[in-house]
Amino acid sequence: MKMTRRNVLLGAAATAALAPLASRAQTSEVVIGVIYPFSGAAAQMGVDAQKAYETAADIINKNHEYKLPLARGEGLPGLGGAKIRLVFADHQADPQKGRAEAERLITQEKVCAVIGTYQSAVAVTVSQICERYGVPFVSADNSSPSLHRRGLKFYFRPAPHDEMFSKAMFDFFDELKKRGQKIESLALFHEDTIFGTDSGNTQLKLANDRGYKVVADIKYRANSPSLTAEVQQLKAANADVLMPSSYTTDAILLVKTMAELGYKPKNIVAQNAGFSEKATYDAVGDKLSGVISRGSFSLDLAKKRPMVGLINEQFFARSGKDFNDLTSRQFMGLIVLAEAINRAKSTDGEKIREALAATDIPGDITIMPWKRVKFDEMGQNNDADPVLLQYVGGKFVTIFPTEVAVADAVWPMM
Repeated sequence: MKMTRRNVLLGAAATAALAPLASRAQTSEVVIGVIYPFSGAAAQMGVDAQKAYETAADIINKNHEYKLPLARGEGLPGLGGAKIRLVFADHQADPQKGRAEAERLITQEKVCAVIGTYQSAVAVTVSQICERYGVPFVSADNSSPSLHRRGLKFYFRPAPHDEMFSKAMFDFFDELKKRGQKIESLALFHEDTIFGTDSGNTQLKLANDRGYKVVADIKYRANSPSLTAEVQQLKAANADVLMPSSYTTDAILLVKTMAELGYKPKNIVAQNAGFSEKATYDAVGDKLSGVISRGSFSLDLAKKRPMVGLINEQFFARSGKDFNDLTSRQFMGLIVLAEAINRAKSTDGEKIREALAATDIPGDITIMPWKRVKFDEMGQNNDADPVLLQYVGGKFVTIFPTEVAVADAVWPMM
């Protein structure tokens, strides 16, 4: 065949068209974007999240003898042993910065999926960008119920949301009442972003449905410099249970202000967030003995599933902390995403989306007390069973539900 400039150009074009397929089949790494606050008031959340994701990546990329997806062997066998590479981005707790960083991760860093984000308000914008580009977004630790109800195809959440968490709280109240405890009145206290607003609305509805009287329903400005007026209202209401939905800095300020004003609630049952963070207990833990927080992880599970304790030791070696509700969800989020990419045998967004939609991981091969990981048509795992944890003797113990509890609840709190 006579070699002409046209033939050369056609051959080059064909080679270029095939290049993405060839590189995908022979890829040596799978690039995943991880988007968190690494600066500002919530920076510690990003630091802890990074350690959780690095722990998961290490387990995937190296050989470990755990009964956990992708632990045995090195890398992703479905992609020829390709290793996970994480690219971290700082959204600074700003939804618009999150939007810009998600776009940068996709267009410049060429990530095949994105995972994040701690704040639910940031998850809103990040997931929209991922949807636009056809890139899967795993909502590892965001708990606002509205997030999975926006008709997004590329949104997936392996962990519970706040309707599931709040239902567990009210099931707990009902159980205590059957045992003769007096629980009639509740005080709701929530910050004004999507996390607090969704949580407050959910708890108000459940209170009405279950016959509990809400004597205070206080929405406050997130990162407020003072909560004096709000705490005075809580003190005056004197509810049987205070139910806060607050991030870390607000949780610390709330507890300090309660102490200053001489308000000690009979009981606190918190919507996680700041009330699961080591920073809160380092700052005001002496005032929180007996506080209860919802969660999706229990280190007590290590007694039945030794793998949980061994993996926690790996995380502790990196972070100086045990897994908590957030870092455990982050760890499992990456395991779930990588397991789907491995089954997809591809870094193509649509193929990964299809694999995520087909996910079915039994709970006993995770580090969580869940039945399984299986997504509904909206990308939500409805089999992620919440637990309630109580802070006793400087650590959290599981008190509910009964089948996984290792201790009875101390009620009222100390």
